[in-house]
Amino acid sequence: MPADDAHLGESWALSPDSRRPLPELIEQKLREQIIGGALKAGDRLPTEPELARMLDVARSSLRTALQRLQLQGIVEVRRGLGWYVRRTDLAAIEEHLEGRLAAKRFSDTNLLEVRIALETTAASLAAVRAGDGELDELAKLNRRYQRAPVDDQQEVIESDEEFHLALIRASHNELLEEMYQALVPGLQDCKRHAHPSREVHNRSANEHEQVIWFLRRRDEVGAKSAMTTHLLGLYNDLATDEAEPRATLSTYVGVHDEPMWPRPPRTT
Repeated sequence: MPADDAHLGESWALSPDSRRPLPELIEQKLREQIIGGALKAGDRLPTEPELARMLDVARSSLRTALQRLQLQGIVEVRRGLGWYVRRTDLAAIEEHLEGRLAAKRFSDTNLLEVRIALETTAASLAAVRAGDGELDELAKLNRRYQRAPVDDQQEVIESDEEFHLALIRASHNELLEEMYQALVPGLQDCKRHAHPSREVHNRSANEHEQVIWFLRRRDEVGAKSAMTTHLLGLYNDLATDEAEPRATLSTYVGVHDEPMWPRPPRTT
């Protein structure tokens, strides 16, 4: 049954912590409602427009928070019915990989390195498996990204992730897509700490175009190489773990680019 507003508690005011991303504050508020017993397993949440109004936030930020909770197994979406509380044992949930990812217990560097592995593989698969309509959609999504104002951080992040998620789906590998989806909230968080210039934004859009160019030619090696170059640029812009040496790009016989992961220094 839907939980009414009175049952959900009196205060939906978010914590005034300007240092934390808005979706993280929304996630915290929803967790508080669950921990406090206002939301129980099986309860249906208010609709997204209602929740956005109650929290006084944009639906895009609310949806990101709900996706984070979904990855942790706390809520679930039922097609045509809405969002429901799935379970309330939050301590046990966070021991699972999905919970640890959503709780951001891995560094930005870890997340980006796994993204490189998944998305470069997806690019090579998409070159072989994607339909022409999917490639047209990728081009359309990149045009949206190109038009995004640099000072509109939310639009830049969302349009970029729409492009990359469409590429993942074009690989036609459901497991790869599910693994990538588990990374998305953490990846969005690390991007929010970055402040890209127009030059960096244009470079990224041009690299998207390079990937599409190889995909249209059904060149899986070229598509993987172009995606590797693109993601390693982002990796070096966004990775935050200064204790870990950074990857560089290694080119083999001029046709195949791969990340070159640095070896840790030897200890005596």
